[in-house]
Amino acid sequence: MRARRLTRLGLRMLMAWMIALLWGCASPGPVYRNSDGQVVDKPWSEVMAWLLQAWYQGLPPPPGRHLQGGQFPVIRDPEVGRDLPVDQLAVTWLGHASTLIRVGGQRILTDPQFSLRASPLSWAGTARSVPNPYALHELGHIDLVLISHNHYDHLDEASVLALSRQPGGSPQFIVPQGLETWFQSRGMGRVQSLGWWQSAEFGPLQVQAVPASHWSARGLSDHNKSHWAGWVLRAGERSVYFAGDTAYSDDFKAIRDRVGAVELALLPVGAYEPRTFMKDQHVNPDEAVKIHQDVGARLSIGIHWGTFELSDEPLDAPMATLPAARARAGLPDDAFQLLRHGETRLLPKEPMASD
Repeated sequence: MRARRLTRLGLRMLMAWMIALLWGCASPGPVYRNSDGQVVDKPWSEVMAWLLQAWYQGLPPPPGRHLQGGQFPVIRDPEVGRDLPVDQLAVTWLGHASTLIRVGGQRILTDPQFSLRASPLSWAGTARSVPNPYALHELGHIDLVLISHNHYDHLDEASVLALSRQPGGSPQFIVPQGLETWFQSRGMGRVQSLGWWQSAEFGPLQVQAVPASHWSARGLSDHNKSHWAGWVLRAGERSVYFAGDTAYSDDFKAIRDRVGAVELALLPVGAYEPRTFMKDQHVNPDEAVKIHQDVGARLSIGIHWGTFELSDEPLDAPMATLPAARARAGLPDDAFQLLRHGETRLLPKEPMASD
């Protein structure tokens, strides 16, 4: 047990070093901000205090309390590679913030992360706790990729490079303002950036960038040099909102006011403890339920949980905390759900009953 805790401390210190590179080394010059004008800029001392306290308390606990057999179930949907009619809408949760959306006869990936680690280092850093349910080629030809921001658990270089070389040609990458140069410098030409509230048409799809409350960095000199965003996707009468990574703010009421209610919302529900440290960048399940209500979603699916160990709560915590938050808000059980890794949800054509 002592050896395990020392190993955990070593990994925590490595994580602290990487966070210090990202968080504590803001570069001079203009930076992107949240809609309230603020930037997330934790001091190094606060980062270290969190990591050391978590190590001392043995956090996070291992998952398993809410899992049968102590393991996350992984679903292999034999229909995941099948094309759907243009008026159908389906979402498959691939783990963390990665989802496959099929709508308008198109295949869209959000924040594709197919690597073993969410880290700048291939040999160290935060490792995947649940295997990928599918290989990339099993998902069929990807038409569009939505990137919320540049953190390693959301923008994985190996994954987007593999996508750019998929048989049949590269997908269209849609990224927040300022991030297009990262793709272009790696030879990926089919990339377009959008600022908040800007939109673009891609065949039958309309994509609009919407605000999120977060931050960005991948190294020493790019702290908040590219923006972060959520995305609203429309195909005819079908609509999907992908929130990416965010804290709670008034942005979500503004999204409802400006773009209308959405049919499906993909909302983060994990990596939220301790609140004193995480509240400026990650929502907890109660706040995710507020977002569901703010954007007028008919159905919400929880993402950003159960895959990478990023915070102090166990990976399976949302399996208990989301239903409790849903009940406190008076929502029906089917209004905001969690999927198993690899599981697909097909939304009916008819509008779902509102709560």
